[in-house]
Parts: sequence; structure tokens; C-alpha cells
Amino acid sequence: MTTNANRRHPLDSLGTRGYGLLVLMALLLLTETAPALDQPVKITFQGRVSEHKWTLEQLDPQWPSDWSPYEYLVLEMRTSSPQRFSLWIHTANGKRRVMFQPLGQNIWLRASVPLQYFRGRDQRGNDLASANNRRWDSFWLSTWGPFGDLKNVEALSVVMDYPLNEPTLEIRSIELSKEDQGSKFLEAEPYVDEFGQWARGNWPRKIGSREQLQRELEEERKSFDGSDAFGYCEYGGYKTTQARATGFFRVEQIDGRWWFMDPHGHLFLSTGSNCISTGGRRGGDEAPEPGRNLVSQRMSAWGFNTVGNWSWFRVSDEADRKVYVVTFRSPRAEPAYLGMPDVYSEDFARRVDEAARQQCASLKDDPWLLGYFIGNEPAWPDRESEVVDMFLNGPDTATKAKLQAFLAAGDTPQRRVEFVYGMFERYLSLIGDAIKRYDANHLNLGIRFGGSPPEGVMRLGRSFDVCSINVYDYEPTAQLKRVYEATGRPIMIGEFHFGVPADGLGAGLVQTADQIERGKGYRYYVEQAAALPCFVGAHWFQWTDEPVLGRFDGENYNIGLVDVTNRPYVELIEAAKATHKRLPDVHAGKAAPFDQRPKASAAGTPRSPWN
Repeated sequence: MTTNANRRHPLDSLGTRGYGLLVLMALLLLTETAPALDQPVKITFQGRVSEHKWTLEQLDPQWPSDWSPYEYLVLEMRTSSPQRFSLWIHTANGKRRVMFQPLGQNIWLRASVPLQYFRGRDQRGNDLASANNRRWDSFWLSTWGPFGDLKNVEALSVVMDYPLNEPTLEIRSIELSKEDQGSKFLEAEPYVDEFGQWARGNWPRKIGSREQLQRELEEERKSFDGSDAFGYCEYGGYKTTQARATGFFRVEQIDGRWWFMDPHGHLFLSTGSNCISTGGRRGGDEAPEPGRNLVSQRMSAWGFNTVGNWSWFRVSDEADRKVYVVTFRSPRAEPAYLGMPDVYSEDFARRVDEAARQQCASLKDDPWLLGYFIGNEPAWPDRESEVVDMFLNGPDTATKAKLQAFLAAGDTPQRRVEFVYGMFERYLSLIGDAIKRYDANHLNLGIRFGGSPPEGVMRLGRSFDVCSINVYDYEPTAQLKRVYEATGRPIMIGEFHFGVPADGLGAGLVQTADQIERGKGYRYYVEQAAALPCFVGAHWFQWTDEPVLGRFDGENYNIGLVDVTNRPYVELIEAAKATHKRLPDVHAGKAAPFDQRPKASAAGTPRSPWN
């Protein structure tokens, strides 16, 4: 295939049509199709793991095997589905990968994919998402690796796991370039309609008028009868139970099983959602009070008793308040490497203390506060040596001086890990101690570990009242057992979700085949977790679908309890209600957990989305 002007090889003499012929002849060998010369080549993903691979010889015999001088792989493509796929570069020394997520579907786009993300991660970001996600105007990438140099390149491939409904990918050009040729849609607007939906195509739940939106809202409001189907007291605890009341939330182990205790002393399991707001195409058109009232009514009707992280914690109606969590806002620190600040600086310790004093002042006496998260998904685990190098190569700091003295006795990979673990332990103690100093009433809910952190990192969670971890999987039990073994603390799941790649939206981190399977996913995940003695809660991520053209880092997932028009996904909501009704019995060992594992596609379900 071709390279761009002033960066091309001697085949320029063939002209554009000659290049097209080479492209199509090469791809014909693999796709076994015979498109006309002026048509793009189309491939179809099928089965469980579907791979289409082109050798360098098939792509273009004149392409170099050393891609070191090049900075971009430029593709013009169209996908029938927003389902993500892996883009692999095969070399004699191993494979390199990025996860490719198109924005939208059924539209021609250009993607100038930076080759640097096949070579390695950059060093930006304070948590896992900001460290690994990178967005452009027509696509975004997750940079999970594997990484390596781009010498001795042998082939290029695309791989889709559990393709849903045989999606297609059309490619009409691939170029190697030393310059960014821009990433954009190659067809005219509109891309998004007035309701925030993907403008191209129709599907059963697509909204066509404001009158329809208003009619559905009125019908939903009529369904709220104020009854309690979950046995909750005003705080969301189970009102038929009783333990010691302290006026604030705490945790206690009863008959070997952990529970929250609400301010009245009722046993409590936290069922929540992240990113709750009164926005959306319906809530946003209403006054603030009616918007809050709708959120409160929905939470009560659906059995959600906690306003989760990243939410407007005053989102619930004052007449129908809900328990909430907050995240401690650590003071901005320069330098900070992969979220790790200069923890040995006296100034940092002083500013943490001041931040805690200010943030706790209005919260310390509020019985509706469950507790404080003290951070989110640290990005540095398994990248400790990078953190060390960044401090050593950065400006003079207290941490750098301590690091240099420590490494003077020996600079080995294990000693680097040891030093960074010590930094993290100090970071946790500075924040945890400061919060307790100004608010002794509320719980330390941990740092919301992400991914699968090493055991040595998790052991530091022993200092938390509750250890929080975000587990994106079909079943979280193995991870929860691992965390509990390391910490001995009750565990709350800070984030999980399921999604369907359709209607312009990606599936999220864990895919299901349709909305019914999303509901099964919720039931299976939460009830399997609740059957464990260490479980004290799980928070869905998130309340509303992400924007179809992506949020700040590109994510454009179907992960909402409601869609972008603020309408509930009924299949998911009904499943959540069923689980919330039986959750205390499942946790107490009186009822068996839901045992129907959701399907990712017609091919079934992987053991884990990460394998």
C-alpha cells in the first residue's frame, strides 16, 4: 500500500491507480473477495476470536521492514459496528498492539495512528484511564501493549474478540507517514442529532421527537408509587436488622460476614452508581429541583441506595436524601509522575493537611456521608522503574534526594519497587491520617485500586477501613478473594459495567450481546460478589451513557443505566431491581446467587475480557 507524498518509495511512478491495484491484489489473497478496483476491500469478523493478517509483502513489496523513521500509520476505513478491535504490528522480535475504538459507525474516517503507542506508553496521566487512553477526532486508543521497537516488521493484523453480529471493516488505503495527516470523519455532518444520538441509522429505541421524550417521561413518573420494595430504612439500611448505632456509618463483621452499619445500626450493603447527575436531554430541560426529584425517585424505585463517585453528591432531593461518597481532592503537586507526587516534601504534607481541613469541615457531622475515597486507580503499579527514572531525571526534590541515597546502596529492579512502595505507603498515610484528624466520624474507603495490582501494593490497603477496587470482568470473585487475602478488610467494588457495541456506542470494558444480557451481567456479577463474606457493596459505572463522540479521553461507551436522552434501559433496570431485592439474603448465605453468566456474543462468553 502507499506512503504519503514526499515520504513515498520508488513505486510513485505507478501513480494512484497503480497503488490501488497493488492494494487490492494484496488484500484479495486474504479476503477471498473480488471487489472492483474503485471499491474498498471489506473483511468480516466472525466466531470467537477473528483475525485478518497481511504480511508486509502482501501490503506492498516496496515497504521497508524498519518502521523506525515513521511516526504514523494512516488508515482510511469504515466500520459497520462501533465494536473495538486490536491493531497488531508483527515483528521478528514480537508483536506490538493498540486497542482501536472507532467513534460512531457506518462512516468513512481517517485515522492517523501514532506509531509511538506501539513502541511504548508515554508518561502522562495520574490514573489508569488518563495514563492509557488517547483520543482523536475520529477514534481513540487504549495503549495496553505489548510494546517494542518497530524494526524487522513482518505483518499487520486486526483482531476482534467475540464479534457481535458479524461486523465488517472496510479499508481503502493504508499509508506510512512521517507527519500527522489528521484524523477526522470524511463525510459531511451531522454526526450527532439534537438529542445527542448518533445521527446515522435507525434502531428501535432511537428518539425522533421531543414530544416522544416528554410522553415517556410522564409515563415513567406515573410508575413511581413511593412504595419500598427493598426493605430499606431512610438511610438505605435493612430496617428489620439491628446492631449498635453510632450516628454514622461504620463496618462490622457478623458471623464471619462483613456489613456496613448505617447511622441507625441497620445492616447496609451499598448499591450505587458513579457519575449521577440531573443532566440528560430530559432532566437537563427541567428546573434543578425537578431534576433532583427524578434522580431520587429513580434511585428509590430501582433499589440504589448510594450516590457513587464522580457524582453531584447533592443530586438527590432534600426530601428524599441518599447516602453518598466523596473523593478526597489531593492538592495539586508538581512534579508528580504517574500520579506519584513528592511525598517526602514537607510542603506536600502541609498542603495535604490543609486540604483535609478544608474538605472535611462541611462533611464531618453529616450522617449521610458513607466515607471518603482517597484516590483513584493508581497508574504506577508495574511501572515502578519508570517512576524512579522520572524522579531521577526531574528537578531536585525531597523525594529525589531520598531516592538517590537509597539507590547508592544498590540500584536493582527490586530495590526500585521497594522504594516506590514506600512512597505509596507514605502517600496513603499522609492522606488517611489527615482525614481522620479532621473527621473521625467517617470511613476511609480506600483508593479504588484498578486493574490487577501486585500483592505488595494491595497489602498496603490494610490501613483502610474498607478496601475499594474497580473490577471490570464478568465475575469479580477471584479478584475480591485475592484482595481480601492481602488486606483482611471488607471490600467495596468502586466500578463495574457491561455494554453493547451498537447505535454508535462502544461496549465498554466488558461486552454483552444485547440489553437483556446486560441485565444478566448485572445480576451475575453483583450476586456472585455478594455471596462472598468480604463484600459490602458495588457501584455501577455509570449513570448515563457516554457521549457518542467521546468524553475527554475518547471513551464513548454504552454503559449507562439511562441513555443520552435520559431514558432508562428497562432490561438492565429490572435486573438490578431483582438483585437488590434479594441482596441481603445472598450475602447472609440464605439464598443462592444468580448463576446465569451473560453472553458476549452468539459465540458465548470469554472466561475474562482480559484474556
